[in-house]
Amino acid sequence: MGHILVTGSSRGIGRAALAALAARGAKLTGHASRPQATGGDGAPMIAADFGDPLSVQALWEHALDLAGGEIDIVVNNAGRFEANRLERSDIEWLDAWEDTLRVNLTSAAQLSRFAVLHWQSRGFGGRLVHVASRAAYRGDSPAHWHYAAAKSGMVGMHKTIARAYAKDGILSFAVTPGFTDTSMADDYLASRGGPGLLADIPLGRVATPEEIAAIIAFCALDAPPSMTGAVIDANGASFVR
Repeated sequence: MGHILVTGSSRGIGRAALAALAARGAKLTGHASRPQATGGDGAPMIAADFGDPLSVQALWEHALDLAGGEIDIVVNNAGRFEANRLERSDIEWLDAWEDTLRVNLTSAAQLSRFAVLHWQSRGFGGRLVHVASRAAYRGDSPAHWHYAAAKSGMVGMHKTIARAYAKDGILSFAVTPGFTDTSMADDYLASRGGPGLLADIPLGRVATPEEIAAIIAFCALDAPPSMTGAVIDANGASFVR
């Protein structure tokens, strides 16, 4: 089993993914936006603020060094979900748009590029797992144009990678969760519509990070090569394609 880099792994889905992959015996490197010694399962954590374009290359090079020069799987999970009201000033709205696309899409594109070049240079493949969102297909709230656009871009990037590099043994998978909660806390649900949110989910609840992590681990370790290019929905049937 090769070495896996998981971005955005200090909490939520990323932290659950580290735990799920560690339980399978994977060798892991995590990532957080702020300094943190190790992940919950002892994985080394590299601090990198994806708002800085130079941080992604620094993360890749540091992770490659920790992995002894070989990274086999990259999980693009890091993301930002912040409201951006239309009524903001022009520059505030544009800054928030660009910040969200940089963190949610451009950083994943940079890491994917580094990974593809790495796998091509060594002569055998690897795997990418992209954590996108239901918003890629359904859209999001009026204050989250940027988030939906970034996640839709991630899905388009994923499909392009899958089609372009399957011949090189480079496989790409995407997961599109709906709302995901770490605690099912009342304030979480209230901030996103409360009972109205749950009424829109036939399953009657939001997903747990552990459910999404199980899909990530499957894509990273178990999915057959013929699944490359697949997008796996996990939204309690709140959006079906």
